This record gives sequence, C-alpha cells and structure tokens, in this order.
Amino acid sequence: MAALAALRGRWPQGRLVSFALAFVLLAVSGSNSVRADGNPPAEPSAAADPIVVHLDQAKILKLPERTVTLVVGNPLIADVAVQPGGILVVTGKSHGVTNLVALDRGGDILMQHALQVQGPRDYIVVVHRGVDRESYSCTPNCERRITLGDTPNYFGAILNQTGNLNTMAQGAQAK
Repeated sequence: MAALAALRGRWPQGRLVSFALAFVLLAVSGSNSVRADGNPPAEPSAAADPIVVHLDQAKILKLPERTVTLVVGNPLIADVAVQPGGILVVTGKSHGVTNLVALDRGGDILMQHALQVQGPRDYIVVVHRGVDRESYSCTPNCERRITLGDTPNYFGAILNQTGNLNTMAQGAQAK
C-alpha cells in the first residue's frame, strides 16, 4: 500500500485505481488458476528456437503423452502426420514460418513450437534468364528440379514429367 500511496502524487486518481485493480487481478489470477475439472493447467513446453524443416524434407518429433489434438497454423507451409507410438512426421511444404500446437483432451497446451521451413539443403543451382527462373539439383550431376519460385512453364513441365514417370512406375508394379 505504501507503493500505491507514493504513486498517488504522480498519477491522476483514475489511473491509480486502474493500476491498483490490474495489480490485484494479476496477483489473484496467477495463484488460483485451475481448469474446469479442478486440476491445474498443464505447462506448455517452451521452445526458444523454432524447429527447422527443409523444403520437401521430413523431420521426426516425439509427441507429448496425452496429446489428442494437433494444430498447424498454416498447413500450406508445413504438414504433419501422426504415426504409431506418438511419432510425429513434419514435412516442409513451402517457405515460411508457422506454428504447431499439441493439446490434451481438456484443451490444455502440451507443446507449442514455431515451425520454420527453409530452402532445400542439397546443392541447388538457380539459373535466372531475365525474369525466368530454373532450378537444378547438382548432386553430383546437375538435373532439373521442381522448386517453388521457378517459372510456371518450367515448373509445370518438370511436374508433368514426374507425374508421368510415377504413373508408369505404378502401372509396371501392377503387372
């Protein structure tokens, strides 16, 4: 109370009351927080650094026990698949940052991480012809590669060839 009395001379009456009320509410809410079922809320795991996943690559994570719901902020940036044994496979879909949140049955946060999707790790050569862009994977010979940001005609041609190759391979397996 002495601190509030000292502030009374500096702040107008309305601001002093607002400050005092906020201070009391903060102190009370911090010590008495419980879930609707009477248990204390679960502490989310703190993640200082984002989980880095490379474009078109997968990363394996272990889910916390009691995870019932997974939320990916933007599934166009990263996708997840749950495997038996609480294994989570995170796949980078496009450049950017999104988040991953794991919840228990009561809706409490068990885990939350930022997911950062970066460009591919292999040896990529990017060729610019004016505004046109083509990407090549050089491991060790340079071959055409489908990469986000390439010119639509180049990207579409490589994607079409890859699709045709996959279709033929699946047809050969069926025989």
